[in-house]
Amino acid sequence: MQEDRPLVVNSHDVLLDSSYSEWLHDIKSRYRETQINAAVKVNAEQLRFNWQLGRELVTRKAEEIWGSGIVEQLSLDLRNEFPKAKGFSVTNLWYMKRWYLFYAKGNMEQLKSLLDSLEESIGLHSVKLHQVGEELSPSKLHQVGEELSFPVVFGFVPWRHHVEIITKCKDVKEALFYIGKTIEESWSRRKLEDSIDAGLYHHCGQAITNFRSVLNPVKGRLAQEITKDNYDLGFISLPPEYEEEKLEEALEQNITRFLLELGTGFAFIGRQKEIIVSGKSKKIDMLFYHIKLKCYVVVELKVKAFEPEFAGKLNSYVNAVNELIKTTAENPTIGLLICRYADQTEVQWSFQGIQTPIGVATYNNVKIEDIQKQLPTVEEIQKRINSTEHEWRLSNNSVQTDIQTDIQTDIQTDSDKSGLQTSSQIIALVSSNPTITIKAIADVMGVTTRTIEREMKKLQDTQRIQRVGGRRFGHWEIRRIK
Repeated sequence: MQEDRPLVVNSHDVLLDSSYSEWLHDIKSRYRETQINAAVKVNAEQLRFNWQLGRELVTRKAEEIWGSGIVEQLSLDLRNEFPKAKGFSVTNLWYMKRWYLFYAKGNMEQLKSLLDSLEESIGLHSVKLHQVGEELSPSKLHQVGEELSFPVVFGFVPWRHHVEIITKCKDVKEALFYIGKTIEESWSRRKLEDSIDAGLYHHCGQAITNFRSVLNPVKGRLAQEITKDNYDLGFISLPPEYEEEKLEEALEQNITRFLLELGTGFAFIGRQKEIIVSGKSKKIDMLFYHIKLKCYVVVELKVKAFEPEFAGKLNSYVNAVNELIKTTAENPTIGLLICRYADQTEVQWSFQGIQTPIGVATYNNVKIEDIQKQLPTVEEIQKRINSTEHEWRLSNNSVQTDIQTDIQTDIQTDSDKSGLQTSSQIIALVSSNPTITIKAIADVMGVTTRTIEREMKKLQDTQRIQRVGGRRFGHWEIRRIK
């Protein structure tokens, strides 16, 4: 196989005999038939064709019979025959072969069992294709031999999704997991890529629970599937040593992102839902409803490691919701505790004797806010300074009035004396409020800021006062009074 070697595509190393011509003619005929049916079920028919072509590259042992360049030759011939068609590149043909081999090389009985389970879980016979828009119908394409036929469920998933899955998944079980998620949740390719990169398969359904022991097999399996062993809360930022209340607030403020992290089917009911039992008020951290399971989900948050008493508290909340909120038409309420860390043995021992369905998971990746965000801004500091100045003026209003009257009298009688008294009053104001501004002094004394600036300059020149800490946010210091 030469899919990874850089090359210039051309016709080489092939033996073009009648069998190849017949095969090429058969491929063209089937592709034309595919074009006719494409108006109704484009995605499913194209995928079926890709599957069969990939299978034939394997079962016909094309490279052994016609040479190592047969895939390149086939690409050239098909693109020549169908110049407007997409999907006949050399890379794509290799992907078709790889796609078939990915599923066909393993245990066929196990694959059939996994496919049956997948079809059952997604309700194959009632689900409508989101991408295609029609229910899948039986194949009209010619089947070659008795090899692995095209799994009907694959028709629900676009081709590029399949390529992404087989190139990144390690085994069939993981691949079918992502196929199921794509169908059930209508994933875009970007969502699929992100989920695979985040290792969703390894986390989904892995929470420590007692679901399978207290619920019937079907409901227990479905309930287990909606959980994760760990929830990524990287979309919120909290201060150091944050408390549970802050965590709840952040999740509520980012509820859309949190619902996405929880998974499809969750609907947010409310936070700090109050229930009263025997006259005592109790509050549930967060209450959800799962549409598919038709049950309430009580979510409790803990910012520290799991402790056995947490299970008992969650159990009481679940029972309370069953008694006070759940209707007879709804399934039993599920409890989910999300904490910083959980030891599996400790959790499992805590579950013994509890008959309500509860689970424990962890969370991580909460971002710690930068210390700068916790400090007041320049604008906030200035507001505080202005507020302090205003309070000082109000508290000293009567004194300021007397000072202003004295100054005005001095100015009218003797300019030299006025200058001396003005300086004295400035020193008095600065002494009582070192952070006072020149404008504030001018307002108090009833003169212009230019007059105050001139007097302040004289006081600084004679070293009677000094400005410390900068022009805007500094303070006045009394140096020496003559």
